[in-house]
Amino acid sequence: MANSYGIGTRVEHPKYGEGIVSGGDLDTLKIFFKDHGDKDIARDFDGITVVAQPEKFKEALSVEDVEEALRGVLSKFADFTMLIPLGDKWRGGTMSLLPADSSLKGKDIPIDTFFHKIVMVRDRLRVMEQAINSNSKLSDEDKINLQQYITRIYGSLTTFNVLFQRKDDFFVGDSSKD
Repeated sequence: MANSYGIGTRVEHPKYGEGIVSGGDLDTLKIFFKDHGDKDIARDFDGITVVAQPEKFKEALSVEDVEEALRGVLSKFADFTMLIPLGDKWRGGTMSLLPADSSLKGKDIPIDTFFHKIVMVRDRLRVMEQAINSNSKLSDEDKINLQQYITRIYGSLTTFNVLFQRKDDFFVGDSSKD
């Protein structure tokens, strides 16, 4: 049985007969059967056949589509750091800071720690951006001026985009100034 059957899909079960998918999770589907009530059926059970699939579920959303939508909502309305993946080539790496004066000791920083701090800066900038936009005491001109500063800050942080796994998570400054 495929994992993409949405709620409302009509199915046929060899023992329970015809039923309608009413829910589920990653491993099971909850199917309502007229004569047997709700049953939890394993998604990988081979005995289920589709009788009819609602039109709106023929192109089911992927897990990635749902994750992207949730990321968008959470980044817009939440005041916490979301999990942003570090590029695979950097995972477990170390960043070394070496002073010009060789008599001074350098510092090694786990790149995961540094990356987390960069992500926190970005998230706090986003929260500040939301606070500016929703502030009723600022004039539109003040909001625009402050937004321009934030855009320039994002532009200054684009150097760190090399650390991100996904391009969607990159810092983006004013793209009109190339």
